[in-house]
Amino acid sequence: MAFSINPGVWPVMITPWTDDNKPDFKAIEALTNWYIEKGCNGIFAVCQSSEMLYLTEQEKLDIAKCVAETVDGRIQVVASGHTADDKPTQFREIENMMKIPGIGAYVLIANRLDRQNEGEEVFYNNAKEIFDLFPEIDFGIYECPMPWKRLVSLEFLKKVAPEGRMVFLKDTCCDYELIRERLKIVEGTPLKIFNANAMSWYDSLLHGAAGYNGVMANFHPDLYKWCYDHKDSDPERARMVADFLTVAAMIEMRIYPVNAKYHQQLVDVPMNVFARSADCAKLDKNARGEVESLIALENYVRKQLGI
Repeated sequence: MAFSINPGVWPVMITPWTDDNKPDFKAIEALTNWYIEKGCNGIFAVCQSSEMLYLTEQEKLDIAKCVAETVDGRIQVVASGHTADDKPTQFREIENMMKIPGIGAYVLIANRLDRQNEGEEVFYNNAKEIFDLFPEIDFGIYECPMPWKRLVSLEFLKKVAPEGRMVFLKDTCCDYELIRERLKIVEGTPLKIFNANAMSWYDSLLHGAAGYNGVMANFHPDLYKWCYDHKDSDPERARMVADFLTVAAMIEMRIYPVNAKYHQQLVDVPMNVFARSADCAKLDKNARGEVESLIALENYVRKQLGI
């Protein structure tokens, strides 16, 4: 119980695939190194962007192991893979994942803690059962929108944040006021809140959020990092870059994660655009052109910033 999450930019890692629909570990290694080279402070592996709902139990473990071994302590890694419906399988998922050296915390999926949407008591009791069963493990929670979004309540945060069992919250509420309330509750506790929403992340950063943990860190994590690093020293330009990042994030709605993989193809990390969770055939000429235009704009912003 000593894992302190580093603030900053944390990508939600995508999964490259081979031509025969297996995890491409060579590309996973290259992508992991790319995140580090771009200044990321940590990696969230085996998450929704990793297509965890389409991974076997063994694939989840193999991918997490590859990421942790490639990182080799240079930055932090958290992981999930918490997708099972039944408790015994959930417990096995947690136990096996956290046997991997280098995984700092296990990220629970909020909707798995209350599968039937029965209410706050069920959510809290299921979380507490896991906390009690694995006293040596640090946990996070991700408000994953699939198969349905279950937000963490303020009441839950008031109970668990001071206890120190939760160190990470991937916030997907997309609500300025709610995020600010959450930040007040967790202030002074080990729990760090990371915003996944490109529009509200910068505002939340100015109010105490730990950083950005979202899809667009698969496109231009260095620009998020620049914003994070310069929010105090160069607030005017940081705000302008944050506005660019908000508009750029509209591409998230277009055939993700296929378009992120195409972006990687064009910039640094060769990989197949195939995804188990999306139809790569939809990456037509227009969709490719959108990614190419985004890359041109990213490079223009970098030139203006001198990076």
